[in-house]
Amino acid sequence: MTMRTDGEKFVLALDQGTTSCRALAVDVKGRIAATAQREFTQFYPRPGWVEHDASEIWTVQKDVLDDAVRKIGGADKIAAIGITNQRETLVLWDRQTGEPVHPAIVWQCRRSTAICERLKEAGHEAMVREKTGLLLDPYFSATKLTWLFENHPDLRDRAAAGELLFGTIDSWLMWKLSGGTRDAGARHLTDITNASRTLLFNIHTRAWDDDLLALFGVPRAILPTVVSSSETYFEARIGDVSVPVSGVAGDQQAALFGQGCYAPGDAKNTYGTGCFLLMNTGATPPTPEHGLLATIAWEIDGTVTYALEGSVFVAGAAIQWLRDGLQLIAKASETQALAESVPDTGGVYFVPAFTGLGAPYWQPDARGMITGLTRGTTRAHLVRAALEAIAYQTRDIIGAMAQTANLPLPRLRVDGGAASNDFLLQFQADLLGIPVARSAIQETTALGAAFLAGLAVGFWKSRDEIATLRQSDGTFTPDMAETE
Repeated sequence: MTMRTDGEKFVLALDQGTTSCRALAVDVKGRIAATAQREFTQFYPRPGWVEHDASEIWTVQKDVLDDAVRKIGGADKIAAIGITNQRETLVLWDRQTGEPVHPAIVWQCRRSTAICERLKEAGHEAMVREKTGLLLDPYFSATKLTWLFENHPDLRDRAAAGELLFGTIDSWLMWKLSGGTRDAGARHLTDITNASRTLLFNIHTRAWDDDLLALFGVPRAILPTVVSSSETYFEARIGDVSVPVSGVAGDQQAALFGQGCYAPGDAKNTYGTGCFLLMNTGATPPTPEHGLLATIAWEIDGTVTYALEGSVFVAGAAIQWLRDGLQLIAKASETQALAESVPDTGGVYFVPAFTGLGAPYWQPDARGMITGLTRGTTRAHLVRAALEAIAYQTRDIIGAMAQTANLPLPRLRVDGGAASNDFLLQFQADLLGIPVARSAIQETTALGAAFLAGLAVGFWKSRDEIATLRQSDGTFTPDMAETE
């Protein structure tokens, strides 16, 4: 996609997701002027394990960056670069060479389940929850680090000696963009939203926490410096041009920002590989109850905004499984017509717990289940059940938020690939009993990163200006009887 205007400047957003890398150029009116996207390899070495090659991620991300720059007419058209990323995924690399020393362990990976159970049984979860707003779950970075050090003592020893560096994907991309090796002046940084997802960061003191580092056996020397979500961190060389890198946020916080959820009570749900529902709770850290998480939404100009979060591990991934695993469909876009071809699921229910259940249940050992099958069950019933499962899981989280946050939820803003499915969003509105408002631009994660970067360099003057740029693609209102 290309929409170039000579002389116009753009903010370039790098969107490093779980299955693909994208680069998007955003103009001053919040429109997508150019995009480039490529998938990269997923590795499943054992059941429940998920890995990426961090070097491949950088290669693919750099390729799509270069492609987007070419489409807008050169790096001199870039006012700033923003980064958003899959969260919790762990990268460990050599401090001198900048080379990864182990495959990246992905947020979906469940290999540290036994470590989490051990720490729970020892009574550590209350302390972890109070300091971090999170739970002891394999989802988060620190338990993956503990697993690495326990299973690879050589890496533990090298980390203790200060030879290795740890980071989430934002850290890895900033390291590479700022030089790629220590000798080239590479910067070891992470933004506060990504730091808040590691289980090592205290969201109240806003610093790496000694008690947590001791609990997970992580040496302080491997940790990145924590920066805000919107400031100029360094200048990256894109060809012969120096461009400020000035905005970073984890993907779900970036989507919250990109959706314009700037007031307490504003909430968004991103229907992607998983489903991630965040509610802005303002300047005070919320008390995470009923299986929800407290997290940092962003920090701008020294002010921190917090959020409640509920995470569904499998949403769009269930549709991918219908396509690739069962081969019931050829492409995801077929699911709406199939779901609407039957009046209901015929009693079929689908629990897509392929990698455990997230909020509000937090059962990492749970596995998927399809129930209610009869001889009359067709692929249309299975497809409809998969779509309904996404909405049911979201309803569980909204219910928990209603119990936890003393804030009204007048509507739910939505984005992500599966949000293009009208059947899903209508069913979601019916279940929730509130309007569901779809963004006209589905790439709100990348938009959020662009907005954060642009704010830092004055490309946009304020959040109020950014809020006026949001474009709607319609609102789905509840239309189901309460008895149904």
